[in-house]
Amino acid sequence: MPRIALDEIAFVGEGLERAECVLTTAAGEIFCSDHGCGVIELGRPKLPLHRKPPGLTVNGFALLRTREFLVANIDPASGSGVWKIDRERNVTPWLLRADGEDLPVTNAVCIDGLDRVWISVSTRRLPRESAFRPGDGDGFIVLADGAGARIVADGVGFTNEARVDPSGQWLYVNETFARRLSRFPIRPTGLGPKQVICGFDDGDFPDGVAFDALGHAWVSCVVSNRIIRVAPDGSKETIVDAADAAIVEAAERRFRAHLMGRSDVDSGARCVLGNSSSVAFGGPDLTQVYVGSLGNNRLATFRSPVAGAPPPHWRF
Repeated sequence: MPRIALDEIAFVGEGLERAECVLTTAAGEIFCSDHGCGVIELGRPKLPLHRKPPGLTVNGFALLRTREFLVANIDPASGSGVWKIDRERNVTPWLLRADGEDLPVTNAVCIDGLDRVWISVSTRRLPRESAFRPGDGDGFIVLADGAGARIVADGVGFTNEARVDPSGQWLYVNETFARRLSRFPIRPTGLGPKQVICGFDDGDFPDGVAFDALGHAWVSCVVSNRIIRVAPDGSKETIVDAADAAIVEAAERRFRAHLMGRSDVDSGARCVLGNSSSVAFGGPDLTQVYVGSLGNNRLATFRSPVAGAPPPHWRF
């Protein structure tokens, strides 16, 4: 597949505050997380939240059939866990505990075609920066369905976005600081044993994931600002490379010395993609790609040579 040149990338939106996660719908809507207003729709005025707990900070989020949002809260002071934003923009707690354990800082939440909710918790450690280390970690995945909420995978290397693939048979998850994309077979009551799809290096710390119509995973990487297409067999090709060699080299050195901190991750925000953290296919034919980021105040966008797979919420 041809690589997307940087001069093919355009930008949409303005005044965004850490648009870490992006979702699109068949109606042409583009939603993204926003630290000031929780979740916003591009092209519409920012609306305040009601009854928002002090400090609530939305990271990943999911759109429900009811047109409400479930949001992952990465602020430990305001309860972490998963919260709901209803259609009147009231904020209420939705899930703060699973298997008798308080949910610590919560990274992402997604739904599948059966309306099951999958929740990513990156680490039990505080501060989270102490988990920015190579190797296996203490992150976990929670499944919430008709049987309740329970931990279905543990020992994940900094759990980031997790999404069910188009077949509905696999839950893919980015393990950011273990630097790998993994997947779990979905069983009737939970997940089977983990399979590692591929590893990453050279400043690639996998964050967001979406699927194209051919079943390949598109992975957005913070620090390096690369978007990498991963086939089911683990083979990789770089779709966008907006890396700054000096930033990558400095971050790699700190990471390998077990010294990486928040500032090392944030250094990727100086690149044109602003620290790419999520990817979503949109547009009438699902060939327009939107890239969320930790540092830009707008979304990067470009045309894909292959269409995306419709996400579960596409026609909600």
